[in-house]
Amino acid sequence: MTITATYGVLGGRPQGMTSLGLGDDDLDTRARLVVVGNGMAGARFVEEVLERGGGEQFRITVFGDEPHGNYNRIMLSPVLAGESHEDDIVLNSHDWYADNGVDLRAGVRVEKTDTAAKLVYAADGSVTPYDHLVLATGSYSFVPPMAGVRTADGELLPGVYGFRTIDETRAMLEATGRCKRAVVMGGGLLGLEAARALQGHGLQVDLVHAMPWLMNAQLDAEAGAILKKSVESLGITVHLDAMAGEVLGTDSVEGVLLKDGRRLDCDLLVVAAGVRPHTDVAVRSGLEVERAIVVDDQLRTDDPDVYAIGECAQHRGSVYGLVAPAWEHARVLADVLTGTDPAAEYSGSRTATKLKVAGVDVATMGINTPERDDDEFLVISEPRRGVHLSVVIRDDKLVGATLLGDTRKVAFLTQAFDRGAPLPEERIRLLVDLSDGAEEVGVAEMPADSQVCNCNGVSKGDICGAVADGCGSVGAVMDRTRAGKGCGSCKSLVKQIVEWAADGDVVEDPSASWYVPGVPLAKPELMAAIREQDLRSVSQVFAALVPGGKEDAKSKMGLTSLLKMIWGVDFVPEKDGEFINDRVHANIQRDGTFSVVPQMKGGVTTPAQLRKIADVAEKYEVPMVKVTGGQRIDLLGVRKEDLPAMWADLGMPSGYAYGKSMRTVKTCVGSDFCRFGLGDSTQLGIDLESRFQGIESPAKMKLAVVGCPRNCAEAYVKDVGVVAVGNGKWEVYIGGAAGASVRKGDLLATVDSPEAVIELSGRFMQYYRENANWLERTYDFVPRIGLEKIKAVLLDDSEGICADLDAGMQRSVDAYRDPWGTDGGEPATPGQFRSSLPLIPLPKVPVR
Repeated sequence: MTITATYGVLGGRPQGMTSLGLGDDDLDTRARLVVVGNGMAGARFVEEVLERGGGEQFRITVFGDEPHGNYNRIMLSPVLAGESHEDDIVLNSHDWYADNGVDLRAGVRVEKTDTAAKLVYAADGSVTPYDHLVLATGSYSFVPPMAGVRTADGELLPGVYGFRTIDETRAMLEATGRCKRAVVMGGGLLGLEAARALQGHGLQVDLVHAMPWLMNAQLDAEAGAILKKSVESLGITVHLDAMAGEVLGTDSVEGVLLKDGRRLDCDLLVVAAGVRPHTDVAVRSGLEVERAIVVDDQLRTDDPDVYAIGECAQHRGSVYGLVAPAWEHARVLADVLTGTDPAAEYSGSRTATKLKVAGVDVATMGINTPERDDDEFLVISEPRRGVHLSVVIRDDKLVGATLLGDTRKVAFLTQAFDRGAPLPEERIRLLVDLSDGAEEVGVAEMPADSQVCNCNGVSKGDICGAVADGCGSVGAVMDRTRAGKGCGSCKSLVKQIVEWAADGDVVEDPSASWYVPGVPLAKPELMAAIREQDLRSVSQVFAALVPGGKEDAKSKMGLTSLLKMIWGVDFVPEKDGEFINDRVHANIQRDGTFSVVPQMKGGVTTPAQLRKIADVAEKYEVPMVKVTGGQRIDLLGVRKEDLPAMWADLGMPSGYAYGKSMRTVKTCVGSDFCRFGLGDSTQLGIDLESRFQGIESPAKMKLAVVGCPRNCAEAYVKDVGVVAVGNGKWEVYIGGAAGASVRKGDLLATVDSPEAVIELSGRFMQYYRENANWLERTYDFVPRIGLEKIKAVLLDDSEGICADLDAGMQRSVDAYRDPWGTDGGEPATPGQFRSSLPLIPLPKVPVR
């Protein structure tokens, strides 16, 4: 019996789970299929094998360098930009592999294979036999040979990152909080996306590209110049024909020295200078390797039982750096190995991509081939509009196209490119809709095998098949086929095809209106059912409102918050209905420790409190003590088992930096000390925080009060912001934001007293709590409902509910209990404060 530990957090089981694999040939006579690589190619191949019934033929083992399940690398850019969460890009979790009988060796690197003995040797010392071996080792970030880029032990200098994995993305996200200037090397797709994402986090960004124009592999010089102008309009400085010769810094990166002598200062360097196929395992195994692992039309290497797919494979001299060819590899090889089509062959890919680069729509198709004298070219260039369109026609067939800034014609051009469809005699029609009413080919004329989703290799026929099988909504079709689940650029075309296939009879996704994904009710109906059936716990809700009583883990937190709001002290808590933060009343950190934020109402503290915090920090060896943006002191790196004792030693209430709740009220100095102060903002902030402390809500709420319009506490960009304007009057703003989204709040009303501020703020927060979607921030809620309607409801009582709103808020206020006092003694469950080892070792914070 072999016991293999699997590690990781992303999309998987908790850290340290183990899987048991029986290696007794007498018990299992299936052929042994080993896949080296758990990226998008390797995992997709396993899916294709399972879809063909391969689980009955093969014992499948998958090795992955990374400790995670399979995730969508295409979506790393939105994760870095803060537009998507890493959980959103999971394709196959650890549980998926277990459920499908696949032995996943996550976080285990393969060193070499013995092709004569048919054995795979891994870095953990394990030896795994195989009958068929598939290498899907992918690519790695290429780091040019620059002086100073690596430390003496060969590691990248701290502050230097590739942009290839979720761990690199996590590290860059963490660095954005402390870094000010970034240099991105590489003006291709990844470099541009990294630059845009970092610039969106507030960093000053320099983009260095060695070639004369951006995206030179996909765009011509004129299109590249237009893209450069669009990128620079975002505030990113672009350096072309520039090469970095040296990375400056000893302990961490301090800058980049270009070969022309210019120095670019930075404290974060992203190297996105391209990728190289990962061929180390193949080389050490004695397989034929040129630019990549050489394969034939059935993806077979020079060893008859070893195959290669994806970016590590070289077929007919070509190496593809796109996901669509990898999908084609996976399908062909699955057909061959499962016997579905033993004669299946791969003949190469016609590459076509549509994506958004630094906010600009780009579509390209075609391969780089030498021009011929009889080639036809059509170019429309509008630099002022940021638009460049071009097509190349050869032998009356579309062989290439570039669309920059305007991709409305991409569906028709893709069909013409993929299928060799006839082209209009007036070539201008390829790029422009003329006014004589001529129609371009629509989805009805698209052949069934036309590829719609390049990321996941989904054809029009696949989409129509899903509709025929009963998928009546766009969302259901996307879930079934994965169309639109990659970069998302094909979603509009997917919607058109679904509507056509369903003959217009498309239903709205029913779950789109549900408050939580596991209970089939919208929020008003859900609240009514909870009240009517007297459901006071999460388990009661599932038992009463979900067919079969099936519980959904993703819904529990939202239900817990909703039930607390409805019932107050009469809510029945269940620990498995809370996230880890709420179970232990602290904020889990990246390394598995927690942060503790004591309450300091209005940001005001005393020498005694500061002394006590310092003593506690020393006693529990807190590695970092930080003043937060919300005017609080954060104790970071606290061990889980130390939390109850630390709270007792602090003797201060919780500051709620961990929950979906009212968190802090930030204040300026106010009128007592500030010579510009028009109102006592400090006291009003304290009063607001005292009343609404810890109140649960669909998403976190941050408040601020300032004593004059100079806005020192940023009240204009808070969920609720209060501004003193003189003569005892206060302006109340709602729906502001200053995080990943920036929005100035809307003026709700001007009131005459602090008491009126508290009443109106509470009334708005309760209206938001009762009507917002789960995890919907106020800056989305206010525009969705409409400011005028909110004013009518809260100021004019147009719906006659103001008294109910006040009573609902009072019910929650009366139910408030400080969790550090009420739950900080004996654990509510045996494992509530059980020792939690760090998931990821982090460097200690330097103390100066």
